[in-house]
Amino acid sequence: MIPLAKIRAILVYLANNTEKLGKVKLMKLIYFIDFIHVKKYGRPITFDQYVHIDHGPIPTTIKNLIDDLEDKNSQLSNSIAIEIVKTQRKPMQKIVAKRGFSEKDRILFSETELEVLKEVVGKFKYSTSDEIEKASHNEAPWKETNYLDKIPYSLAARDKDSRLKEEEIDLLLKTT
Repeated sequence: MIPLAKIRAILVYLANNTEKLGKVKLMKLIYFIDFIHVKKYGRPITFDQYVHIDHGPIPTTIKNLIDDLEDKNSQLSNSIAIEIVKTQRKPMQKIVAKRGFSEKDRILFSETELEVLKEVVGKFKYSTSDEIEKASHNEAPWKETNYLDKIPYSLAARDKDSRLKEEEIDLLLKTT
């Protein structure tokens, strides 16, 4: 698992650079950040464990950290908050940054990680949670697993846009 400072930096970056950022959209953005980086470079950014649920893949540790935001002693409370926002369908738990993405945050990432963060934000900045959920359901890692299954990163190789084969991803993950 990555250091908490890097998780905070990812969350602050996403909260400052996307629209309509609720919990569902956040979980899918993190999924795409990890799995696009795997498809291009053979390793994830967060190394979180993903699980298949009805709304798409979720990063388990990061989801637990987000769920704990309601606790005043949350490990993320100095970086992000949750605001309840009324929408046409149901109230959204909007993720709000408490600070900007700083140089201290930026140096936690490699150039390829920053590239993928920007790519994912560029692709999904204005997407709704339904749109990004649908996009995650078109990915091999979600299609080829069942409810509550752990999702291996190597399944990313089965998507057409992967530069790497499953064996290569498995080998890179073992050496990381």
